[in-house]
Amino acid sequence: MRLDKFVCKSTSLTKPEALLRIHAGEVFVNGEVVTSEVAQVHEKNTILLDGQELKARPFRYILMNKPTDTICSNIDEAYPSLLNHLDLDNKSELHIAGRLDADTTGLVLITDDGRWSFDITRPETHCPKVYRVGLSRALSDSVANDIKLKFAQGIQLQGETALTLPATLEVITPTEVLLTITQGKFHQVKRMFAAVGNRVITLHREKIGEIHLDIPVGNWRYLTHDEVISLSKI
Repeated sequence: MRLDKFVCKSTSLTKPEALLRIHAGEVFVNGEVVTSEVAQVHEKNTILLDGQELKARPFRYILMNKPTDTICSNIDEAYPSLLNHLDLDNKSELHIAGRLDADTTGLVLITDDGRWSFDITRPETHCPKVYRVGLSRALSDSVANDIKLKFAQGIQLQGETALTLPATLEVITPTEVLLTITQGKFHQVKRMFAAVGNRVITLHREKIGEIHLDIPVGNWRYLTHDEVISLSKI
């Protein structure tokens, strides 16, 4: 963790205030003054400010059922930030692990543990994600079977040369399907269906890894210890 982030996470200082204290030579790491805010520190270091040892607050791991017309950002932009739905202190320390578009709803993971979110979002993990997809054109049995085969083999998205990784399609109704993917390409689900001549009109993420969405829209809860660990093992 960066030193400035550690100081903020273990005190009530804002980032500008933490930078002032660091640059003034008031922060000691293992007995030595460190004036660079980008210096990397960890829980085994002894970090002092005003002669007091700093201890970072425990990491937080949160599941939210994202409403439509909100964005996965820490600040309001064209749409309001989904963090407005969190009644927590120090929300600026949080970030979203795996973003959804403004018009996409469902399971979002929020944390202040950068190492954990990096591990579960980096492409090499192939973390499975399940989406409930509403389509503009009804699928006949033959068309659905053809799309299942194409998605299972990998499909070429517009503007890309590499095929997508194998994906699984389950038909619920002629216009509603479940799609399981293990990638996170830009607008991937929408582009996959566009590539087979259909259009996504609703998109809802139901599952990441072994974590199921189990709360009403706009609500949130902390992940259990087992849920946190389950994603770390992917």
